[in-house]
Amino acid sequence: MRRSGSVGMKSGKVTLVGAGPGGADLITVRGARALATADVVIHDRLADPELLDLAPASAERIPVGKGKGFGATQDAICDLIVNRAASGRQVVRLKGGDPFVFGRGAEELDAIAAAGLEVEVVPGVSSALAAPALAGISLTDRRHSASFTVLTGHRAKDGHNDWEALASSGSTLVVLMAATTASDVAHDLIDAGRPADQPVAFVHAAGTDRQDRRTVALADVARDGCPFPSPTVMVVGEVADPRSVQRARTTSTASLV
Repeated sequence: MRRSGSVGMKSGKVTLVGAGPGGADLITVRGARALATADVVIHDRLADPELLDLAPASAERIPVGKGKGFGATQDAICDLIVNRAASGRQVVRLKGGDPFVFGRGAEELDAIAAAGLEVEVVPGVSSALAAPALAGISLTDRRHSASFTVLTGHRAKDGHNDWEALASSGSTLVVLMAATTASDVAHDLIDAGRPADQPVAFVHAAGTDRQDRRTVALADVARDGCPFPSPTVMVVGEVADPRSVQRARTTSTASLV
């Protein structure tokens, strides 16, 4: 598919900006500065609407949020970005979290580069890191886990995940976009050997005034699914249970006596 702007017009610039995990105040300073000089803001549905107020009043604001069964195709979004920039405007592509963590930022970067346009990437704080932190969960609490793995719930049924490796690794698992597939993820992990009583934390709407958290067992997730709608991050592992963390702290303190 050919993507180009009007011949003879001065090319603009595209800035791929990570909006952060939730609240508008969690965007980076560089991202806020890019919005302040934007002529066009092309934004996802998970980016806080208040961030649009950082752009000039004259800036064009174009929603392209995708969801299950609705939204623009990725090709259409790439065309929109390229065509607006090729007409000489400063375009901010505002994406929730970080553009390159399951955000299809690489596809947009490739399209912009193929059109010969200037592009800058402004990383954002991914919800994979921020949601657990905001809920008081340390993904690599050394008393429970030495590593963590990030995966997407959207691939729970397509065979791309090595469930046996994930189950046996002992690593904390962070599952993004799991609101509708948490039950499938839990079933696959249990079938592959993860303990059915292992704690799972769900963090909903992290970084907003709607933030909520619930901790259940992996078997409960297999049976009942996710207790929250999107956006929700799923954390699987001992670090997800505040009681296990408290027990570790008690044990650690006792050993010093």
